[in-house]
Amino acid sequence: MTRPVRIALDAMGGDHGPAVVIPGAAISLHRHPDSTFVIFGNQDQCLPVLDQHPKLKAVTTFHHTEVAVRMDDKPSQALRQGRRVSSMWRAIEAVKRGEADVAVSAGNTGALMAMAKFCLRTMAHVDRPAIAAIWPTTRGESIVLDVGATIGADARHLIDMAVMGSAMARIVFDIDRPTVGLLNVGVEEIKGVEEVKSAGRMLREQDFPHMNYAGFVEGDDIGKGSVDVVVTEGFAGNIALKTAEGTAKQIASYLRSAMSRTLMAKIGYLFAKSAFDSLRDKMDPRKVNGGVFLGLDGIVIKSHGGTDPTGLAAAVDLGYDMVKHDLLAKIRESLEASIPAAAAGPPGEETHA
Repeated sequence: MTRPVRIALDAMGGDHGPAVVIPGAAISLHRHPDSTFVIFGNQDQCLPVLDQHPKLKAVTTFHHTEVAVRMDDKPSQALRQGRRVSSMWRAIEAVKRGEADVAVSAGNTGALMAMAKFCLRTMAHVDRPAIAAIWPTTRGESIVLDVGATIGADARHLIDMAVMGSAMARIVFDIDRPTVGLLNVGVEEIKGVEEVKSAGRMLREQDFPHMNYAGFVEGDDIGKGSVDVVVTEGFAGNIALKTAEGTAKQIASYLRSAMSRTLMAKIGYLFAKSAFDSLRDKMDPRKVNGGVFLGLDGIVIKSHGGTDPTGLAAAVDLGYDMVKHDLLAKIRESLEASIPAAAAGPPGEETHA
């Protein structure tokens, strides 16, 4: 697309609100000068920060909102109190009205998903959306979904996620046929719950044009980067995400403790500092911040609530890329190709009128 990428921002979302969101947008604008912004938030809190970034202000349309969704609001509460009036809702609504190409928020995940699904609706042939996260691996990066949008999944939903995740991987990794694996308790075909086994059979027998199904993968394959896209239902995906984040913090704590224990350890750290800096950067969630809500009739990006401006910029960058490379069109194309296989049902089953 040749016109600017229009980005709607919920300036009040996250732990730090405008103090992080607006500087993060300024960082992203520096990297993508063909961006424009529509920012929603409380003018008393936002405008003084926006004034500090004149280049961003010059390409921004600002809208005052009185209501901000709190991080501890329940989705139903956020919908009742923030529908049509909150900074979060209005950022999403800007996408629905065609005033923006993507909405970015660091706010309450449950509320953001509820509002996005209510406002934008899901794509044709998609029953439930999913949250896709970019995951650092020993080989580079992979995409993992769902990391918390919905609990439980039948075979059709797992296939939808495989299709949507592969479409995202085509953009992020620039691969024609990304490898896709289903997360399971083992790689053997006889293992796992019936929904996962059924989805595996359908993916294996249908040669989807935009993905290369690699079979089942286990938990340790996520970090190895064994496949480009790992598919699982939201309960397991969210636990895997939080476990990985906790493990990264645990390892960092161990390293800090070990490096400060003795004089020789401190000297050794000085010699190995570049290696430790590289490890820290690899494990830094700010580098890959941003979850993509897949399956909606519009693009919504969820930033980590506790991020800093660098991390918020990474989420905005991700939204920019999803728009620039036409994520929605790629998902629709892939979904259309998957419909005949889904309509036939799992192998061995008859379809009755």
